[in-house]
Amino acid sequence: MHALAEHIVSWLKSYQDSAKAQGFVVGVSGGIDSALTAILCALTGSKTILINMPIRQTTAELNRGLEQMQALKKAHSNVQLLEIDLTPSFSVLETTLGLDPAQHHLALANTRARLRMTTLYAIAQANGCLVAGTGNKVEDFGVGFYTKYGDGGVDISPIADLYKTEVFKLAGQLGVVKSILDAKPTDGLWEDGRSDEDQIGATYPELEWAMQFNGDENQLDTRQKEVLVIFRN
Repeated sequence: MHALAEHIVSWLKSYQDSAKAQGFVVGVSGGIDSALTAILCALTGSKTILINMPIRQTTAELNRGLEQMQALKKAHSNVQLLEIDLTPSFSVLETTLGLDPAQHHLALANTRARLRMTTLYAIAQANGCLVAGTGNKVEDFGVGFYTKYGDGGVDISPIADLYKTEVFKLAGQLGVVKSILDAKPTDGLWEDGRSDEDQIGATYPELEWAMQFNGDENQLDTRQKEVLVIFRN
């Protein structure tokens, strides 16, 4: 196993033991972050419950998540799989809230994330497990690209210290399925399958550069200045 993976897995196991938990619950979306988190939790040897929670999901996202889940189930006897279709629940909530999807699209997108968080905690508590978050260093601590009390509501964050490029590298080394490695990162909250870059306006390598930039801004080109504005706002 890669040394970095060994370190994270050891930390996960230590945290689990101190919390007197049985294992971990991970929401698998079809994206790179949840795929890597799922593998790291599975490598602890503890109970690892992987949950796919589609809400009007694109077929591509759904299939990628299921492919990764099946691969981990085949490789690790401690992995359990659940698919909980939250589309009916979300549709009822959407109607009850009375929000216009065209006008309140962001509020409803974040509501999807919070509904998934509620589901993860219900399954985790029922099984004596911890909810493992899937946020990385850029999203959670760089640009704040997550939903408060949604995907930001977790017990432990295995990849929170990894830049997105590091996530891709480690995921490749640990055998994340090719369909996920090749896909553009997306938060899975939109029916049109829009990517993170579409929403943020910058690539992850650009954002990582902005996070670490500490030089003379007068020496930057136009695009670099644009990326700094995106990062800081």
